[in-house]
Amino acid sequence: MNLFAEFLQVIRGAVSDVAAAQGLAVPLDLSRVTAEPPRDRAHGDIATNAAMVLNKAFGLAPLQLAEAIAHRLRIHPEVAEVVIAGPGFINLRLALSVWPKVLDAVMEQGASFGRSSIGHGRKANVEYVSANPTGPLHVGHVRGAVFGDALAGLLVETGYSVTREYYINDAGAQVDVLARSAYLRYLEALGDEIGEIPAGLYPGAYLKPVGEALAGEYGDSLRGKAEASWLPIVRGLTMDMMMALIREDLAALNIRQEIFFSEKSLHESGSVAETIADLRAKGLVYQGTLPPPKGEIPDDWEDREQTLFRATQFGDDVDRPLLKSDGSYTYFASDVAYSRNKISRGYDELIYVLGADHGGYVKRLEAIARALAGSGKVDVIVRLCQLVKLYRAGEPVRMSKRAGEFVTLRDVVDEVGPDVVRFMMLFRKNEAPLDFDFAKVTEQSKDNPVFYVQYAHARTCSVIRNAAELGHEPRGRVDFSRLSDEAEMALTRRLAEFPRQVELAAVAHEPHRIAFYLYDLAGDFHSLWNKGKDLPHLRFILKEDIELTLARVAFLRAIRYVLGNGLRILGVIPAEEM
Repeated sequence: MNLFAEFLQVIRGAVSDVAAAQGLAVPLDLSRVTAEPPRDRAHGDIATNAAMVLNKAFGLAPLQLAEAIAHRLRIHPEVAEVVIAGPGFINLRLALSVWPKVLDAVMEQGASFGRSSIGHGRKANVEYVSANPTGPLHVGHVRGAVFGDALAGLLVETGYSVTREYYINDAGAQVDVLARSAYLRYLEALGDEIGEIPAGLYPGAYLKPVGEALAGEYGDSLRGKAEASWLPIVRGLTMDMMMALIREDLAALNIRQEIFFSEKSLHESGSVAETIADLRAKGLVYQGTLPPPKGEIPDDWEDREQTLFRATQFGDDVDRPLLKSDGSYTYFASDVAYSRNKISRGYDELIYVLGADHGGYVKRLEAIARALAGSGKVDVIVRLCQLVKLYRAGEPVRMSKRAGEFVTLRDVVDEVGPDVVRFMMLFRKNEAPLDFDFAKVTEQSKDNPVFYVQYAHARTCSVIRNAAELGHEPRGRVDFSRLSDEAEMALTRRLAEFPRQVELAAVAHEPHRIAFYLYDLAGDFHSLWNKGKDLPHLRFILKEDIELTLARVAFLRAIRYVLGNGLRILGVIPAEEM
């Protein structure tokens, strides 16, 4: 049950009645008409902008149209009051009979309350993390990993067919650098003194197990051989072990992607060459020169004729090189081939979750999709995740890339747990920087959002258990009309908003909306709990009124359902005890 979607139809029906009464022959565009909670709850339960966005179509002033629409809404049996506010907004206060129906719907739908079919089975590919496989995931990868996984879960919840994907950058020069670094650890495992790791190689101790594995499998047979002989062997085993490590890191956050797609496979299969040939056949590849980059000129920039893709023809800022000066393919060429592969799999939406430093990729990814699939055929959606700064009791956590010292994803998860990490990474909009303080995210207070929400869920579970021990277990429908206190009504209104919030979050690709909603719901619940401490008649279990007790226990179940459903969308396991 989506109360706001239902009343949007009621409002649209009232608009259509007004149009018919006035003999309006022009078809109306009702897509901009909304039904949403008023900013101030004192103004009612639902507000609509119908008169504000349709007045020109009717040829009326907004206030005139608002009054005509309001007249028809006032006769609806579930509308108690209609008030016109400001320049033409219409505020509705619903009949008290509506709210027990909302709670009945929560109880009937249970774990499925909030689910939606607005995705209509559209195929969405969500690519996230895709970190270079040169070591364990670090804290810089955590936010994108959690955001992408929660977004995928949100889309599943709203009727999309979702594929979670990781793109393995295993074809670049950094993979050879990684292999050379692992080879040093191999020599070390054989007992050689390797000294300080040379500049330009990966110094992290996480490569020691790779060296030991190489020594265990190959003994000293690789020692003394030419690099061309041992590099492919070391590279292959190192990549396998790094990807196994990355999968373990992701699993620690309860992230499991269905597809791990290899960039190397695009080259080995000839897909990159085929893609460029297809673009060339369409007249989208040419030989030309590019203007120098704006600002400081990179040392490796060359003023030369290049093989270029006509990216500007599809909205990009500059045409993109496909070949390097040595004849090898650019990273962009791999991107084009990879997009072609995704499009061939029939996706309607290609969603990329990238770091904030990849903002320049947005236009090029959109241009690639338009060139390969045609304008409007595939939606390209890019979400950027800003940096995470780590603190411990207010003090910044220091890291050193040069020394190979960094805080890994596992360090964070092992210290505070996956549920804390996931919720806190989503309790801020992805485009805003996020401060993560190990002390604050584990304290037990209202200032710690994850504790505040989990404590609300645990409290509902506690009372429900206590009630069951006393024999107060609701069976079948209860009389929710017995819930009449304003705190109970506020909570019920908040529960009614959940399906709308889920849909809005999915459409906007903003899972943080769910985290914010859960925090507000928890706040309403804790307010009712505290009120019951001071006012005995508001307590959940009343020996003298079994009917009201059963209604309140069922009410707690409804709250628990919504808290649990929201946490599940975010990939967080609800706490039953704290």
